[in-house]
Amino acid sequence: MTILGIEQITYGVTDLDTCCRFLRDWGLRELSRDAHGARFETLNGCRVVLAAHDDPSLPPAMEEGPTLREVTWGVAGAAELDDLRPRLAQQPGFYARDGALGCIDPNGLAIRIEASRKRELDVRGSPSNAWGQAARIDQPSPIYERAEPIEVGHVVFFTNALAQTERFYREALGFELSDRYPERGAFMRCAPHGGHHDLFLLQLPNGKRGLNHVAFTVRDIHEVFGGGLHIDRCGWQTQLGPGRHPISSAYFWYFKNPCGALIEYYADEDILTPAWQPRDFEPGPTVFAEWAVDGGLDGVTRRQKNAGQAPGGKFMTDTDKR
Repeated sequence: MTILGIEQITYGVTDLDTCCRFLRDWGLRELSRDAHGARFETLNGCRVVLAAHDDPSLPPAMEEGPTLREVTWGVAGAAELDDLRPRLAQQPGFYARDGALGCIDPNGLAIRIEASRKRELDVRGSPSNAWGQAARIDQPSPIYERAEPIEVGHVVFFTNALAQTERFYREALGFELSDRYPERGAFMRCAPHGGHHDLFLLQLPNGKRGLNHVAFTVRDIHEVFGGGLHIDRCGWQTQLGPGRHPISSAYFWYFKNPCGALIEYYADEDILTPAWQPRDFEPGPTVFAEWAVDGGLDGVTRRQKNAGQAPGGKFMTDTDKR
């Protein structure tokens, strides 16, 4: 049994008009809309659903305000659903109907499992000319006026139950641990062979629970830049980036998202196999990736624009982060 990836994310929002405008600017295709909500999709058919935050049909929220209310994961078909049923049957909120399974994970998030409906695509990024290994000859790199995200690549949540939630995804859904911040964070991929993480669970000192960000995969670093510049021209606010994560190697650009928390364009993450051995990272100046968390992992230090003088400590350098 292998989870194939994210099929759908569902937001509960407080300003439907603004959220729809943002997702159109982000590069998603609007499928439908009425007074109660809207549906969008990426290039491969991964869906983004908006509903009013007080819609009684939505699962319960992990936090106040607009936020992610459900993540749907895809599997190959009915046999995989049958295999998952006994693993999920004892979880809170379990249901099995309409060709899907669902429950509430230990972090309080609603999850749904269904047969994948995403489309196969022939989409390729531009090759890079690394020193000593030229892969693009007599051919300029592309210029993107805006992004067209391929799919929802990963989701990141704050949790106050890191060990229990990590164990649930490993034992019930078959996720693999890719890397970790010991007792602080777990990067997990949904299959032994795949991108560095489909899910990142992050435990902060304040015990906050909720959404950190949703990340959309684009073709290459050029589309990260093109998409980010377009979103900036549209007037939406950067949270962090463009930049590069030391742990996953991915290039990123984070923006504030009216649908809830943050949203990310990213490309060029590490691809892992069963031979990969998870690494333990002690946060510090040479290995620490902020993941656009206000205040940093320790709740005090940060590197974002207009930050104040940060104190010393192991989580960041002890110099001014502005």
